[in-house]
Amino acid sequence: MSTHLKGNLTVVGLGPGPDEWVTPAALDAVTKAQDLLGYIPYLNRIPNREEQTKHASDNREEITRANDALALAASGRRVVVVSGGDPGVFAMATAVCEAIDHGPGVWRDIDIRIEPGVTAMLAAAARVGAPLGHDFAVISLSDILKPWAVIEKRLRLTSEADLAIALYNPASRTRKEQIQRAFDVMKESRGHNTPVVLAKSVGRKEETLSVTTLGETNIAQIDMRTLVIVGSSATRVIARGDQLPLVYTERFVKET
Repeated sequence: MSTHLKGNLTVVGLGPGPDEWVTPAALDAVTKAQDLLGYIPYLNRIPNREEQTKHASDNREEITRANDALALAASGRRVVVVSGGDPGVFAMATAVCEAIDHGPGVWRDIDIRIEPGVTAMLAAAARVGAPLGHDFAVISLSDILKPWAVIEKRLRLTSEADLAIALYNPASRTRKEQIQRAFDVMKESRGHNTPVVLAKSVGRKEETLSVTTLGETNIAQIDMRTLVIVGSSATRVIARGDQLPLVYTERFVKET
């Protein structure tokens, strides 16, 4: 019978930015850790402590980071892997599980915990109302880990299913054509007046929010800091004078 090793590994999500969006459980794990591993900007959000060691790495080194964290935990250390948002949504929890799946058998005996966090899509949705208030899909437009053909198929099918869609990793400085293609695909099955929410750097000082439509969205405004929410046919916009409109998706679905 296998027994847990003395060390442990916790994967935490720090949310999109504000300290008040970090859960007490995640904060407790970070405070008790001996080793902290994560992408450089995420680790920079955590105050330095003499009794802790930070192991910073680039954002494309997820598996190496997971392997290093597991090796430290297997040696008896209290380890925390840091993600932004929620660690299970396009983040480090999956990389840790993948590393365990393909790594030494002893790693399966490590005490592993995943602490949830506030995702960018939920923070963005809360800022404008409840655009994800009914069935919705979440798709990353990054084609680093999956072919663009797969992304496009998923966009087309979720659009045809009339689901609200949250889009992660929509564009970068060198990758603008994919968000344009994504909008073109969605326009094939939903109207140009479909509500669209653009939430950039949500929760931070530079936060900007806008509510527009599928046909009027300015693609040039979208970058990697932007979370895009495209509504369904049941998504409504409530004008409120000089205030940002409220956006919500109706709870009731009409029979078709």
